[in-house]
Amino acid sequence: MNRHFIFILLLVLLQLSFAQENCVDGKKVMRIRYAGLSQTKSHVVDRELLNAVGREFSHADFETEKLRFESLDLFSEVSLHCEPNADGVNLEYRFTELLRWIPSPAGKKTDQDGWMLGLALANLNVAGEDIRIETQYRTSIDPLFDSKEFAIYASSPWLFNLPIAWNFEFLRTDSWDDLRNFYDRSCYLHLELDGKLWNDFSLIWAPSYRYVEDYGSVPDLGVGIMLDKRDSKLDPHRGAYEEWRVTRYGVFYDDVENYIEYLWDNRIYIHFGRFITGVSSLVRYRPGTQKFFDRLHQGGANTLRGFEPDSSINGRHEAIWNVEERFELVKRRPFSVMGANLFWGMQIVAGVEGSFLWNTKSPDWEDYRQSIYGGVHFLIPALERIRFEAGYSPDGGSVKIAVGLYDKNVAMRWRSR
Repeated sequence: MNRHFIFILLLVLLQLSFAQENCVDGKKVMRIRYAGLSQTKSHVVDRELLNAVGREFSHADFETEKLRFESLDLFSEVSLHCEPNADGVNLEYRFTELLRWIPSPAGKKTDQDGWMLGLALANLNVAGEDIRIETQYRTSIDPLFDSKEFAIYASSPWLFNLPIAWNFEFLRTDSWDDLRNFYDRSCYLHLELDGKLWNDFSLIWAPSYRYVEDYGSVPDLGVGIMLDKRDSKLDPHRGAYEEWRVTRYGVFYDDVENYIEYLWDNRIYIHFGRFITGVSSLVRYRPGTQKFFDRLHQGGANTLRGFEPDSSINGRHEAIWNVEERFELVKRRPFSVMGANLFWGMQIVAGVEGSFLWNTKSPDWEDYRQSIYGGVHFLIPALERIRFEAGYSPDGGSVKIAVGLYDKNVAMRWRSR
């Protein structure tokens, strides 16, 4: 039995080795085919390809393709099989698809509500077109049912096969806001369209509407430009992301608020071996008339990990910077549970971060806070990553334990809701 097992294993290894030997740069690609696409339409994969029939094969292009495929959050594993051809090589891209329908617990971490848990139902690949729709109901844990939230999210990187990424969001909130000290009964609608102009540049158009009970309506309209040269949107190893956006609050009528937000979001990634260095900053300047429920707060997993969320740490404007080193302890790898295809990875992280949070035209050093932190990140489908971190600042008083979802740069942008 052992001899048979060893013989089969050797055959598999020889086959894999033979396939890899044929994936040689410079050979002309004669044919491309896909295996494993039972849910996903082929044009969804076509859009991410760099290798093409009639061109010379490039393994570096495949590595970039693989990161693009993984960023779609549709596949637990992507591999390439090469077969020799009299005139070149045939390529077979092999995909292992994630579950399309995922009923699951729904959780998130906000600065004012802490941990919220509930139920969610998500379809990660509606009609095989890489459209994601998710409904969620969540409630606070401490105190239980004190804060409630219903949400619908829908998004896709393409709109009718046009290079326009879109994101729709609806939120119904009924909760006591500890940081702003008021009962938040509100509805929020948000639509964002990111249309690619050329190369990695996109134009942003983002209208929103919010109704806050006892206060009124707050519409806003944001426009901006974005440069996204990251190798992966979910777990970038190298590249840069730059966004400049201007948003007018009270754009149609200003009975409640009337201010402008100037935003600059900057992220740079450098990759060396298993080490990933990330340098990021976020600046928001908000002149005009602003209600207390739109003031910025800091402290916790999504801003400064050496501080607890505190209603006294607030301001109209902010500038946050972060330097983080990640070590890939376990690179992303697939696994299956009862027929469900999933993936996971683990990274050790350490970093330093600082922030100005102020109300006047310009900040001073009394408005500055800084902390150091370290921890472990787990990469998973849908939520991208779970962050377990410990932060410290002399001004914070002691070591603070922080648990967050998604990449910190993403959560920091939308940390209130």
